[in-house]
Amino acid sequence: MRITLAAVGKARAGPELDLYHQYIRRLSPPPVLREVEEKRPLASPQMKAREADLLLACVPDGAVVVALDERGRDMTSPDFAGRIGRWRDNGITDLAFLVGGADGHGQAVRDRADLLLSLGRMTWPHMLVRALLAEQLWRAQAILAGHPYHRV
Repeated sequence: MRITLAAVGKARAGPELDLYHQYIRRLSPPPVLREVEEKRPLASPQMKAREADLLLACVPDGAVVVALDERGRDMTSPDFAGRIGRWRDNGITDLAFLVGGADGHGQAVRDRADLLLSLGRMTWPHMLVRALLAEQLWRAQAILAGHPYHRV
């Protein structure tokens, strides 16, 4: 299964990017990171709509879309792995994870998403969300492979 991570904002060198790469290197195949950015100073509703358009343009045709959203569904790591495994087993070839900007996702992303996923009720820095997601993708891959990385 090919994985695309589309995120608002450009990553800069630092510990968050290092942590992201630590887990991405372990994934096979590694996800493709697509970074998008709107540089015009727009009001929040317009910015969310523009960022939604940019993110959705990164989604491969036919992909299952997971939007990271603090109001989304909480899942355990085994549940997350199971969901990915079912998509894989049902013939899904592309999976796209979308990380919104500072104001959250525009309605177009929420409407297109097959799953709104929360990494917890707290708000996380967007660059750290990439690392958290990368770790959970690695953990899911380990769970599905029966690797002892995940302990219950």
